[in-house]
Amino acid sequence: MRKILLLPWLLIGLTGMLLAQPPGQDKSQLEKERQDIQKELTEIQGLYNKVKGQTKQTLGQLNILNRKINLQEQYIGTISKEIRSIDDDVYLSNLEIYRLNRQLDTLKAQYARTVVYAYKNRSNYDFLNFIFSASSFNDAIRRIAYLKSYRAYREKQVATILETQQLIAKRKQQQLGRKDQKHVALQNQTKQVQELAVQKKEKDAVVYQLKSKEKDLQKQIAAKKKKDRDLQNAITAIVRREIEAAKKAAEARAKADADAKKKADDLAKKNAPVTPNTNTGTDNTSTGNPTTAVTTSKRNEPAKKPASYLDFNATDIALNNKFELNRAKLPWPVDNGIVTMRFGSNKIDNTLLTFDNPGITIATPSAGVSVKSVFDGEVVAVYSLGDGMAITIRHGKYFTTYSNLSSVAVSKGTAVKTGQVLGRAGKDDDGAGGQIDFILMIETRNVDPQPWLRR
Repeated sequence: MRKILLLPWLLIGLTGMLLAQPPGQDKSQLEKERQDIQKELTEIQGLYNKVKGQTKQTLGQLNILNRKINLQEQYIGTISKEIRSIDDDVYLSNLEIYRLNRQLDTLKAQYARTVVYAYKNRSNYDFLNFIFSASSFNDAIRRIAYLKSYRAYREKQVATILETQQLIAKRKQQQLGRKDQKHVALQNQTKQVQELAVQKKEKDAVVYQLKSKEKDLQKQIAAKKKKDRDLQNAITAIVRREIEAAKKAAEARAKADADAKKKADDLAKKNAPVTPNTNTGTDNTSTGNPTTAVTTSKRNEPAKKPASYLDFNATDIALNNKFELNRAKLPWPVDNGIVTMRFGSNKIDNTLLTFDNPGITIATPSAGVSVKSVFDGEVVAVYSLGDGMAITIRHGKYFTTYSNLSSVAVSKGTAVKTGQVLGRAGKDDDGAGGQIDFILMIETRNVDPQPWLRR
């Protein structure tokens, strides 16, 4: 009987806990993702507004439109996730309301039985007779306590019924709110799909214009390929020079250490006391000091070649480890930058024209914005590439390059810190905004820098 009476209280407690739980972490992450996409969409729309009125269609316009369409599709995807989340909440809420209604029916039935019993035994004589029929004084006290508990139980039953009714009403009110949210989300989704259709029409128009001027487009791509090739060759030469310098420094340190060790061994051998040989007729060469023989043998062994001369000394090892720990945490080289050309292979829509990007191309709101170092390091080269400047910084075995700069604020050999201004961004191909090319290399190997940057 006690177990049956305790069950409603347990169910009520669980219901309260469910209602008191905060929104899931997935919902907060979804909201943050949507806000980030909205912010980037606003920024890229500002960039596109500067170039969409131009009569000359360029590769830059197409890249901005492609990025904008990708973001628009991501934004629609987050709305779809939100709608699915709302549907899940409504479904779970329906289950909870059904469970609470069943619980309420059980509580009302139990309370009805207690009311009927109380009605049948409503005479004060029955209560007094129940008390005075006790076999002892202690038994009478227990019976009085039982009557009080029974009265409290009935009062608690009423309170539980009211609380359950309030929980049902609250759940229904929450359902109405979630349904309103779904309605707003569906309206927003329809609006965003319509905007996506408009953007795709704009893109088709740009692609059509570019295809009609395929020769001009080929010239743009050829110019970019040449510029990228010259930049890549310059960076590769710089990296190889740094590797060679690190190799020479390592070999010089190894030679100095070997010379110092040889001098120490020779001095120790010279100062060692002479022990008379009591074993006459024995070959002295075979009874020499075994320690000296082992030391000489080890000294004559060739030094092992390190896997990387840029990950050899203590300073570089510490810097490399720190750089690797900051994957996905590095700051962007410019504020409010938008990636318009991704790393690796890029294909022009509806054409056979392709090109490889050695890094990522980042558009900025305007030319002249500050370009900053993404990590601590040393400037190993400042050089000109036709119409722009470039800076290469060494971070141990990692190298970052910032190209298409209109001016520079550092020189070769400068030790830079994370966030330090290196120079100013140059103009983009359209002349309407700013642009830089950002390249990340691990020694002579190019890697996609975007996963290393802070999301």
